[in-house]
Amino acid sequence: MRSLNSLRRAGVLAALALAIPSLALAQGSNRVLKMVPHADLKVTDAHFTTATITNDHAMMVYDTLYSWDSKLAAKPQMVGNHTLSADKLKYTFTLRPGLTFHDGSKVTTKDVIPSIKRWMVRDSAGQKLAEFTASVDMVDDNTFTWTLKEPYGLVLFTLASTAGSIPAIMPEAAAKTEAFTAHNNTIGSGPFKYNAAELVSGSKVVYDKFSGYVPRSEPADGLAGGKVVKVDRVEWTSMPDPAVAAAALGNAEVDMIEAINNDQKAILARNPAVQVEALSKLGWYGLLRPNHLHPPFNHPKARQALAMMIDQQEYMQAAFGGGESCFSFFTCGSPNGINLGAEPYMKPNYERAKQLLKEAGYNGEKIVLLGAGDLFHHNAVAQVTSENLKKIGINVELQMSDWGAVITRRGKKDHPYQGGYHIFQTFSDGVGGMSPLTNISVGTGCDGKNWFGWPCDEEAEKLRNQYLRATTEADQMKALEALHKRLWEVVPYVPLGKYERLSAWRKNLDGVLKTNVLALWNIEKK
Repeated sequence: MRSLNSLRRAGVLAALALAIPSLALAQGSNRVLKMVPHADLKVTDAHFTTATITNDHAMMVYDTLYSWDSKLAAKPQMVGNHTLSADKLKYTFTLRPGLTFHDGSKVTTKDVIPSIKRWMVRDSAGQKLAEFTASVDMVDDNTFTWTLKEPYGLVLFTLASTAGSIPAIMPEAAAKTEAFTAHNNTIGSGPFKYNAAELVSGSKVVYDKFSGYVPRSEPADGLAGGKVVKVDRVEWTSMPDPAVAAAALGNAEVDMIEAINNDQKAILARNPAVQVEALSKLGWYGLLRPNHLHPPFNHPKARQALAMMIDQQEYMQAAFGGGESCFSFFTCGSPNGINLGAEPYMKPNYERAKQLLKEAGYNGEKIVLLGAGDLFHHNAVAQVTSENLKKIGINVELQMSDWGAVITRRGKKDHPYQGGYHIFQTFSDGVGGMSPLTNISVGTGCDGKNWFGWPCDEEAEKLRNQYLRATTEADQMKALEALHKRLWEVVPYVPLGKYERLSAWRKNLDGVLKTNVLALWNIEKK
């Protein structure tokens, strides 16, 4: 893998040799923001998937009832005010004035209520909120009530979540689409309008400033506050080759790259016109997700075998040129970042993995591993996993496609030989992974509505609920420790390590926000 990284660095150096020169090469209006996204946008339905690129799109086009500020506190966004009854069972929400969809129609509770109900079907934190919910009812066009079955202190925090799918408010017709059917309605009430006429599939996505958007009066703070748009147009241009993207940034052909490889950091930092920085405060982490519906990974010992084959440093070096080991299911560096129960898995043990597979009943059947060849870090981890599966005696078939195809396929429950899969890998931000509520990968409810891979363990879900209901720090920590031990027994996914996802932008951009999901309002191009 060292030779691969060396070749890649050489390619970057060559591409950037001509990129350092000058701002004089910059072309185009300072009212157009040009950004290289981390992936191509394939799915535009904000409720349908948890893909980061879809979440990026959702934050452009849609608005939410609440938003997390820079301290991850829930602040009102579309809501003007709310009250809570004395028994803490009934919220009354009133929308703020001036909310308008891109087609000119007014946003009302007829749009809000079905939007939230649809989102709660798909999102892990939303599903948990639904369990505590008795009803959500319209009072009038601007007011609705939310009645709980029992007090639940995480209502507003959940409505502000960007950890899974975005709780986007859509027009009523789109919101009433069956939750497991993706729609193509891109009309929102957010600060940008999706420009379908200028879409170039696989290459370019265009957004225009929505002149009818009325920002909140508070200053921007994380994803909260006023979403003031200071450019007329945003262009996302896909550049899968990181060296090409970095050269374009150096030549001022683009203004920003959402995610760069760590080994490009020093090279880009030499350009005095470029800023390199991490935007998400808790970093990012990788995970290997087995499909719990089909043998052999419907057996916990087979999933434990996967954990036994992992060297996290190998993965982080291959994908990002470095990173750190993290054996917590809840982001290392966060208050919940503990290792309890992880001790047997901190070093690879291939012989033990083989024995576990035998005990799980594996007998050499073909295992379908999904990989995304268009994204370097996804391609790298797929290659590492493929080799490690072979080391523990698994007959692996690595099926490569683009990331958009993986996003679609990972949601299929079909047999792995008939369009489904056994294993896929992905990456997620540490903000979402920090809590049993927001980490979409630890939901183990057995109704089949949880995140792709569909783990089922009633004991883990019971402990998760104990954490969410805890009213003291001591009770919360007790539940967290018991949950963490149980998760390492049932292994809903295998952590691959933690890394710092870096962004890069030209220094003539002011107002880049530190957020776990891309926010392109508040940016001024000078």
